[in-house]
Amino acid sequence: MQVYSDSDPDRLPQLTHPPNLQRVLDRLAGNIERDNLVQQTADQVRDALEVDRVVLYYFYRQWKGQVTFESLSSDRFSIYGSTGPDECFNGDYARMYLEGRVRAIADIETEVIAPCHREFLRNLQVRANLVVPILTAKGLWGLLVAHHGSIRSWSHYDIEQVKSGAETLAAAPSIRES
Repeated sequence: MQVYSDSDPDRLPQLTHPPNLQRVLDRLAGNIERDNLVQQTADQVRDALEVDRVVLYYFYRQWKGQVTFESLSSDRFSIYGSTGPDECFNGDYARMYLEGRVRAIADIETEVIAPCHREFLRNLQVRANLVVPILTAKGLWGLLVAHHGSIRSWSHYDIEQVKSGAETLAAAPSIRES
């Protein structure tokens, strides 16, 4: 019987996996890396902006998506799994976000937006909304969204923080390749 010492990693037996298992393990590692990055980014943006909620709205199908990550100032703001107002998000909106549109709404009650969008945001207790697209070579991957429960004029700094978060996500290999 051969004894291996933890202090000598070169002498430890190397594990090898069948090719199919290795692909599964690689994919799982990539998903964990992506999930950690998304959560860290959402947390950093929320902390920097001091808002109630920052979410990732991920598109799982063309113009259909849901909230897959959130960073909250309080658990009462959770909208995890929300699919959003899909009837409001059509090809026109998608085209604008594909072109890099950043949408900063200081007050949903005075901004010109679709009634279904306003009602959706009201139901989420949102008064101010800031949306930045996450764009990859494959297209619109998702939206990084900041919500606040009171009127808020979004500063240049606020917008740049969310844009920076979206760019960080878009540049990550685990997102670019998904």
